Amino acid sequence: MAESHMGSGQRGESLLFLTDEQLRKGIELMFFAYKGFTSDPDRILEDYGYGRAHHRAIHFIHRAPGTTVNNLLSILGVTKQSLNRVLRTLIEDGMIESRVGTRDKRERHLYLTEKGSILETKLSEAQQQRMRSAFRAAGPEAVSGFRQVLEEMMDPEMRRHFRSTGD
Repeated sequence: MAESHMGSGQRGESLLFLTDEQLRKGIELMFFAYKGFTSDPDRILEDYGYGRAHHRAIHFIHRAPGTTVNNLLSILGVTKQSLNRVLRTLIEDGMIESRVGTRDKRERHLYLTEKGSILETKLSEAQQQRMRSAFRAAGPEAVSGFRQVLEEMMDPEMRRHFRSTGD
């Protein structure tokens, strides 16, 4: 069985028997892909004085309008203190609003404002453009395989959460 290297573009690679070097190359590919994937939004966020934590909060509030602070904490896996710092900034800047829960007054439900929605659109369009281009170049089989690999890399609880979103 001939061995090929990740990223070489050859078909038929025996994925069950990847060498340590092939796995290291895969890790390296993830680092560089992540750098490219975040570079476009990073430039946009810089104009607002925001970082990736702000981006993640905006993204998930957009995906689930009315999500609670506790749900966001569980999705992001950050401390309450760091999330509160991010949310405070976004609220003060008019990007999101926090509403008291109707059933439970202790809950805070988060929504993007119009200003926040505009920023979310800028950020997601930048990443969608990069992903669309990469997916087109790679083809449908690669797209399906890529999604499967990413899902398998998730912690089981996060995978269950992701799959429950119905996308």
